[in-house]
Amino acid sequence: MDSNTVILGCDSVTLAFGTKVVLRDVSFSVRRGSIFAVMGGSGTGKSTVLRCMIGLQTPTGGRVLIDDEDLWTADAARRVAIGRRFGVLFQSGALWSSLTVGENVALPLQMLTDLSVTEIGTLVRLKLALVGMGAAETKLPAALSGGMRKRAGLARAIALDPDILFFDEPSAGLDPITSQRLDELILELRDGLGATVVIVSHELPSLFRICDDGVFLDADAKTAVAHGAPRTLRDSSTHPTVRAFMRRAEPVTAGSNGTSSGLG
Repeated sequence: MDSNTVILGCDSVTLAFGTKVVLRDVSFSVRRGSIFAVMGGSGTGKSTVLRCMIGLQTPTGGRVLIDDEDLWTADAARRVAIGRRFGVLFQSGALWSSLTVGENVALPLQMLTDLSVTEIGTLVRLKLALVGMGAAETKLPAALSGGMRKRAGLARAIALDPDILFFDEPSAGLDPITSQRLDELILELRDGLGATVVIVSHELPSLFRICDDGVFLDADAKTAVAHGAPRTLRDSSTHPTVRAFMRRAEPVTAGSNGTSSGLG
């Protein structure tokens, strides 16, 4: 696997709802095998970018490229085929409440493959074992803790052995220990499956632990203002908003006599 090969990218993507522009001219590239972070504060459009990358939000302008193929100019059948390369873990887990954990994981296999019931059952147990949820196959989502729901959602996300895994705020609502365990699981899955991972998050401990590249979105500029690994941006970025966010300090304001309180 060539880690320098670009598998996914946004090229001058603009996203708007009517006349309200959320982001404009956003460009970045995701290297195959990397764990790529989409960073920024609340309201910066992180989840909107993710929705655009997975085919749920049409861009107003620009291109979303998967191996140099534009997702949004492809016909409907081709977009479905491209989408089968994706696995998505939504923030809440997005499990069907009336289905057991095993039935949730089986769903994409039933809908998108011709596998037999026996083959699907075997794969479901394998995917649940990979995320440490083998004992929860017959449980309903309501019986699970927040961390268990995330892991069950992750088992479903990897059901089709995707090339690219997308995570929307995977650590949101989790305690620090559970969050760290989820981070370790993401690393194990990346290494074990050979997948590329894109994470939307503002949780710095997770970003620093597992991400090796990323892009920073700014609500005021409405675009990407920095690119690089989270640790690199924390240590080296000269952009005041990026420095403030990555070091959890107040941004420098005009007329602040040139000091940078809390920014090191």
